[in-house]
Amino acid sequence: MINRRMAYILREQNPLILQATETVSNACKAMRERHVGSVLVVDEREHLLGIFTGRDAVKVLAKGGDAANVPLDQAMTAHPVTLAPDQKAIDALRAMSDGGFRHIPVLDRGRIVGVVSRADFKGVEIDRLDEEEGLAERIL
Repeated sequence: MINRRMAYILREQNPLILQATETVSNACKAMRERHVGSVLVVDEREHLLGIFTGRDAVKVLAKGGDAANVPLDQAMTAHPVTLAPDQKAIDALRAMSDGGFRHIPVLDRGRIVGVVSRADFKGVEIDRLDEEEGLAERIL
């Protein structure tokens, strides 16, 4: 269970993918309709440019931006941390913990496979991360 690979977690996933020119408003509507917390932002060749989450939407609005006119490429987190399908759940949890984010795109040789969020992981995987972090704190 604690050695699950990204490919297993993502099986049959259909991630929300939008072009960089789409607006923040359209992205938020799509996220709500699909009940997801992120959008993978791509160029015209479907190459990942960034990730857009609810946190990014809040930043746009807090700065006085008009969600109907701000394109995703101006609101997204560019060049996000990514994982490969053969990496393990604990790798994703470590990256999320270290980076302070909750979503990670999964790519296979540049091709989008999906996106994992903290909610995709089982309690035993999260417990393992907590144990590792506790051990690291005791060593330091």
